[in-house]
Amino acid sequence: MYQGKKIVVVMPAYNAEKTLIKTYEEVIEHGIVDMIVLVDDASSDNTAKIAAGLPRTKLYVHDNNLGYGANQKTCYRLALEEEADIVIMVHPDYQYTPKLIPAMASLITSDLYHCVLGSRILGGYALKGGMPFWKYVANRFLTFTENILIGAKLSEYHTGYRAFSRELLLRLPLQENSDDFVFDNQMLAQIVWFGYTVAEISCPTNYFAEASSINFSRSIKYGFGCLYTALFFAWQN
Repeated sequence: MYQGKKIVVVMPAYNAEKTLIKTYEEVIEHGIVDMIVLVDDASSDNTAKIAAGLPRTKLYVHDNNLGYGANQKTCYRLALEEEADIVIMVHPDYQYTPKLIPAMASLITSDLYHCVLGSRILGGYALKGGMPFWKYVANRFLTFTENILIGAKLSEYHTGYRAFSRELLLRLPLQENSDDFVFDNQMLAQIVWFGYTVAEISCPTNYFAEASSINFSRSIKYGFGCLYTALFFAWQN
């Protein structure tokens, strides 16, 4: 518990056996996380076997690979069923450090924000952390365009490090979103659409062999999906 709030960390996992333990240890070291919900999206490695042995961890395994967005839908549903007050998504590939969990939780318990993003762009950590230059350029272009179309002023829309209040997760029509990577973008557009203020904190990131990343062709598909999402919400306004 943190300031009387139940904190649940959700981990959408896929082939994360090499980094799961390290991520887990940093998640629980703060002493404020009540439970971890790990959803394994039909990994071909030992991710589920390792997760099954971790204390305070609820494991759910998809029979088939449903996609990153579908994985998150299951994560949030299970976290809410566990009566979570604050839900923090941490990727088990250790691309984002769990050391920021207390800071993100604090911003939500302040009742000023219902969503907090760990931004790789604030502080200039993206390229320093090994983000490929072409991904950095695409990130900046998409974020600039989305801010104009959606009417927000975020430093980036593409981070996978996020914290949410229970109220917000119950409000959003998440089941209407994609089961693929563009889910993240659609979720942020919905948050802005419903009038919630989004907080951002600077977050270092690590790109290395075991860290998950989508390839160039899927990145192109994701980019067009982000633009379509922004145009759709702009048209709705």
